[in-house]
Amino acid sequence: MSVPRPDGRPGAVPVFAIVLTNLAAVTYSTFLLEHFLSPDLDVINGYVSELSARDQPFDRVYGGGDLLTGLLVIAVAVTALVTTRRRRWAVAGWVFLGLYGLCAIGDALFPLDCAPSLETGCALRERSGHLSFSHEFHAVTSSMVIAFGVAALLTLSIAARRYGWWPALARWGWLLALLETVFALSTVLAMLLGRWLGIIQRVQIAILCLGLLTIAWALLEDRRAQNAADKPPVREKTTL
Repeated sequence: MSVPRPDGRPGAVPVFAIVLTNLAAVTYSTFLLEHFLSPDLDVINGYVSELSARDQPFDRVYGGGDLLTGLLVIAVAVTALVTTRRRRWAVAGWVFLGLYGLCAIGDALFPLDCAPSLETGCALRERSGHLSFSHEFHAVTSSMVIAFGVAALLTLSIAARRYGWWPALARWGWLLALLETVFALSTVLAMLLGRWLGIIQRVQIAILCLGLLTIAWALLEDRRAQNAADKPPVREKTTL
């Protein structure tokens, strides 16, 4: 197990944590399979969450992706908390990342009952409040995924800049958090207009996937730097 270093660097996470972070970015992008598995759903206007609605044929594929993403992200966050240096902004970032994972699991455990953009009956029941608690609560977990994802990227970026760690996060983390916030606010306008909600949500998920890849990149760079620093200096041979 890696331990925090006394020289100011954060300490490198184990290799498996970097691998899990990359895998989480892949499992969270299962919506890309909709072109093959769920071509009837409206990509422009339909909710991404409709892919995992209980009445959809491949709901377990998409829901399983969310569940696996949550488990992987929580594992990464806990590993980082245990193996890296505990500074205030860094700890906050890893906690927010863990909460993001927890809410991703919530998305999987509380799916929509049906797809409103595909079924008029479903849309009418949704408006009249005649759907299950799971259907209603899904909006909460989905919103919290975005909120905690933004918070994780922002606080880890602040930690990277303040402590001189993780150049990739220092450079890109805040920008990804800003873009995610802009698109999150755009969903409100899209809901009022009744258009473009689907494409905006898909961009949001793509940004979060890029955020996970950026975290993996930052952790990999730090591990490489620490491994290089730990190597003993090469002694030059002297000739008599």
